[in-house]
Amino acid sequence: MADEVTKVQVAQPGGDTIFGKIIRKEIPAKIFYEDDQCIAFHDIAPQAPTHFLVVPKKPIDQLSKAEDSDAALLGHLIIVAKKCATQVGLSKGYRLVVNEGPDGGQSVYHIHIHVPPDRMASWLTSLYWKCKLLVIITMCNTWK
Repeated sequence: MADEVTKVQVAQPGGDTIFGKIIRKEIPAKIFYEDDQCIAFHDIAPQAPTHFLVVPKKPIDQLSKAEDSDAALLGHLIIVAKKCATQVGLSKGYRLVVNEGPDGGQSVYHIHIHVPPDRMASWLTSLYWKCKLLVIITMCNTWK
């Protein structure tokens, strides 16, 4: 959790990203889908047993920076996410998550769709309570 918070705090829009390097095959990734517009690969730090990303080859920093001309590409990403979810066995349910900006938890400024299983809802609830507990413990230690 602390690593994710740190990544969000230091992430900056603009410039090359780890996803650009994966797209250009400069660094390894477990890519299981690729076409002329996007790639899909398993998350290097999965938040669930099956967690993959769908990333456009066109570098768009954030969803808020997408333009009307990107509509077809964004729709294509959703269709690819659906196909890939079935391919990796998530046919019973999954989520499509796009983090936007620092307050939305965006840690890589190249738009991408996280596709975790629906079971992640219970994982997020668990994480929420763990974070609350961590805050309480920190406050108690501060008062000593």
